[in-house]
Amino acid sequence: MSEERFQQIRMVEALIFASTEPVSETGIKSRLPQDVDVRGLMDEVAGLYANRGVNLVRLDGKWIFRTAPDLGSRLQIEAKVTRRLSRAALETLAVIAYHQPVTRAEVEEVRGVELSKGTLDTLLEIGWVRPKGRRRTPGRPVTWVTTDAFLNQFGLDSLDALPGVEELRAAGLLDVRSALSALGAQALADTATPANQDNPDGEDDDSEDHLLEPELLPAGDFDDAALVGDLEQLPDED
Repeated sequence: MSEERFQQIRMVEALIFASTEPVSETGIKSRLPQDVDVRGLMDEVAGLYANRGVNLVRLDGKWIFRTAPDLGSRLQIEAKVTRRLSRAALETLAVIAYHQPVTRAEVEEVRGVELSKGTLDTLLEIGWVRPKGRRRTPGRPVTWVTTDAFLNQFGLDSLDALPGVEELRAAGLLDVRSALSALGAQALADTATPANQDNPDGEDDDSEDHLLEPELLPAGDFDDAALVGDLEQLPDED
């Protein structure tokens, strides 16, 4: 390989490596002598990288370095995603913890506001609540209870260990919507101020005063279709 050809290859490598987007052959040609066969040069460089950890590939007439396909699966990283729990979710969790088994309508009645669509979904995805059965009333609404994961998260041996009326009164927290704040202070040293209503946009609020940060399941682990099927099979409550 001549010195001139070697320098042309170096220029191609530098151009593509430094670019954040695929590089067109026109862009490459503008950096090389006019008489250079750009397509032949690119094919030559691609051949040099054919068996390397990165490959030079052509996409829609442009060139880019890509990780070798056989190495892609070995470079994947799974990370747990954390998200702050909104006041609406905390209040809902407190109502379920103290009044279980409880229906969605009963949660709304205690809180005094309509329950946004994603609040129960968030708690279910975290694994702190689960459907227990169906109430033998018109519409057969699903009833909700807390899980062992809830007890473990808050360091409780059983639901009997939840703060009682006297403890809440001593802490100045007599509203059920504030109960989980006391529990959080006791178990995690994290507190949250109760809200009077959900986010008007129907989504969990992520403002700075929401301090509880649960770990969500990895993407793909939460099966909506399976949940719907499970809810349809719930038995009636005794």
